[in-house]
Amino acid sequence: MQDVKVLIIGSGITGIVLAECFASAGAKVLIIEKRNHIGGNCYDFEDENGIFVHQYGPHIVHTHYQEVWDYLSRFTDWIYYQHRVLGFIDGQFVPIPFNLNTLYMLFPRRLAEKVERKLLKGFGLGKSVSILELRKTEDQDLRFLADFVYEKVFLNYTLKQWGLKPEELDPSVTGRVPVVVSRDDRYFHDPYQGIPREGYTRMFEKMLAHPNIQIELNTDFFAVKDRLPYDLLFYTGPIDEFFEYKFGKLAYRCVEMRFLTFNLESYQPVAVVNYPNDYDFTRITEFKKFTGNTASQTTIGIEYPGESGFPAWPFLDKRNKQIFEEYHREAESLRKENIYFVGRLAEYRYYDMDDAVKRALDVFAEVVGSVR
Repeated sequence: MQDVKVLIIGSGITGIVLAECFASAGAKVLIIEKRNHIGGNCYDFEDENGIFVHQYGPHIVHTHYQEVWDYLSRFTDWIYYQHRVLGFIDGQFVPIPFNLNTLYMLFPRRLAEKVERKLLKGFGLGKSVSILELRKTEDQDLRFLADFVYEKVFLNYTLKQWGLKPEELDPSVTGRVPVVVSRDDRYFHDPYQGIPREGYTRMFEKMLAHPNIQIELNTDFFAVKDRLPYDLLFYTGPIDEFFEYKFGKLAYRCVEMRFLTFNLESYQPVAVVNYPNDYDFTRITEFKKFTGNTASQTTIGIEYPGESGFPAWPFLDKRNKQIFEEYHREAESLRKENIYFVGRLAEYRYYDMDDAVKRALDVFAEVVGSVR
């Protein structure tokens, strides 16, 4: 690929992986980035206390793909971190997702034992059960559990997060909030979990430290696109913007982050605490708890979902799905011109970090195979 010119729009994790792969294969790569930093929503920075603050909310690498873990490990050492989330419910911090430990903390012991037996019999140890599925059960005790979890954990959090009731959301969203029949209170159960030891931004810098890669920050692709030669173009930005919103604007649920620093060694018990019912924010992240930082001060990030802020989650209702399908057909037709739409915004779907890396690696392999 010595003479191939690759143009990548966006320096989020998808664009960065594509850039590193093509550059390592010998192609010349130009990245155009509208923001003033690389890394997309995974961007972090080190504050005056040596705390790595995640500018756009908490990010934890977790994956069952050894390929993804091995790839990223070429550019970082890891802090091996097991993510545990607590929810503030009925005046106490309890494990989230709702599991057997949560059950015994919030229910009288005799009732908790009875419900545990029924969960084990009905679903089995280690199973995750969608809360909406559990609400359909005919068993009185399991229905009581389902209604409790729905009211205390799910309903108000969903209303704050999405502005909709759970029943109004796409099943791919509601399925992410289960009841877990287990005492393992880790939020993720993937075999590979960690935080980049020097932060995400430093890992990305190492990925892009190749002589074949050039990056232009603070640059709007649409203002310069007519002056950019390429053999292959990978667009990772909003797909509706690329097509000048000809079929309509795709909706996103957005987030505003507010940061505070306190003269405290610790603000909360774990890195992330959810607030389903209290306050108008959804969760607070205490960033030093990701790395074990021992500074005498601590920085937190408070998340306020809504219509303003940065786009975080695609709004997958019927209307937006139909609009996206129109754009998707247009995007597919451009493949013959070597234009590819890849990533969260370009494909209008939520990607975990590992899925974004895997998708980029797969696209690279597919495109290289086709041009050879």
